[in-house]
Amino acid sequence: MKRTYLGEFEEIVLLTVVLLEGKAYGVAITHQIIEQTGRAVRLNQVHAALHRLEEKGMVISRMGEATAERGGRRKRLFTITAYGEQTLLDIQAIRSQLISLLPRALKPSISL
Repeated sequence: MKRTYLGEFEEIVLLTVVLLEGKAYGVAITHQIIEQTGRAVRLNQVHAALHRLEEKGMVISRMGEATAERGGRRKRLFTITAYGEQTLLDIQAIRSQLISLLPRALKPSISL
């Protein structure tokens, strides 16, 4: 079976789609990534990652209802697919396996 690999940012976007449980759209994902990681993220970066993830079959999108808060505009909502979920589980398994093989536990370095 051919594997599809994710870049680190795509993985973060995919995890955030799961985190938002059906309420994932570009602005919400951007804000969540900034809040959870402290990373500077632009909306166009998130949209590009979502487009790539959709092409890879890891997310699907649908248009939500128009809302007054957005001036009557509709949101494109994203949800993860079974393939996307399996990919995240595969990534977690690989990382856990590699970490279990490390010769010593990882500890944060403390410098005083």
